[in-house]
Amino acid sequence: MTFAALVLAALLAVGCVVLVALPFLREPAPESDSLGELDEEERRRLELLEARDRALAALKELEFDHRTGTISDEDYRRLVGPLRREAAQALQALEREPAEQPPADGGGQGHPPRTRTLSR
Repeated sequence: MTFAALVLAALLAVGCVVLVALPFLREPAPESDSLGELDEEERRRLELLEARDRALAALKELEFDHRTGTISDEDYRRLVGPLRREAAQALQALEREPAEQPPADGGGQGHPPRTRTLSR
């Protein structure tokens, strides 16, 4: 009788482990494998964001190289101006683009939309 109880307990334990582990072992089914095409406005905004990021990354790298002595003061002064202009142009172009508006329901997070009140 003791042997049968041990076998039954072992089978029950293995069954419980398998039952608990199944959700972690399955490959999740994707909602959709296709990416939606960007419209012209979204594509333009993405290009501007990438231009901004490239310009700011180049400025950061130039600053680092200058601080570590890889680039001389003369070369730094010659290179920093055009990079700053490029970054400023990208930022100004982004400001001119219509920004993405958040959903009117507060982003679906249960928060009411923000309203602006004027105080005297």
